[in-house]
Amino acid sequence: MNNYVYIIAGLPDFTPDWRQGEKSLDEYFGQMRELMSEKDNEVVDFIRRGFDKDQIGVEFYKAALSHRLGFIREFFRFDMDVRNRKVRYLNAALGRDIEKDVLSLRDPEAEETGLEPEEPEFKEESRLQSILEGSDILSRERGIDDLYWDKIDELTLFDYLNLDKILGMVAKMMIIRRWLILDEETGRIMFKKLVDEVRGTFKGVEYNE
Repeated sequence: MNNYVYIIAGLPDFTPDWRQGEKSLDEYFGQMRELMSEKDNEVVDFIRRGFDKDQIGVEFYKAALSHRLGFIREFFRFDMDVRNRKVRYLNAALGRDIEKDVLSLRDPEAEETGLEPEEPEFKEESRLQSILEGSDILSRERGIDDLYWDKIDELTLFDYLNLDKILGMVAKMMIIRRWLILDEETGRIMFKKLVDEVRGTFKGVEYNE
């Protein structure tokens, strides 16, 4: 039996700038897991894997976009769209082919015949573009995470005591985790690591903050 009511009641009111108090984030994760079924815990693990850069790729997104749960399908479609637009932005800034290293789930044969659907409209396009054009790396990263946070709120707007609501909270907790481990120095060198988003090595390029 699932205990969604107790799980939600036992969690704090998470905000983007939440800081650990008497309980750590990991303790809250453990508390959730104890009250969730094995099947639901597998879904939680799937979402957490989606926040691990080393775990995601075409196969991950294929699984996410065909998942039985609507929240996972919608959230990771959004996530892939954001990542691809970040890659295109970097490509343009570095003078590379704009589509290089963009993740695509399209079937090449279907694309050649014109039967493959176009990439869906991304309604957050202008907001993301404004964020990417920001000069301060920490503000930019925070802006992107705020974009994710708002998307989670949108996807769970009418969810109250169900699994989707909990999965939205898990996604928010993963965003919080990232900022809990970031310090000022780490944030200031993130620009140099930003090229990892396109999984390439660029030689002879100066990265100035």
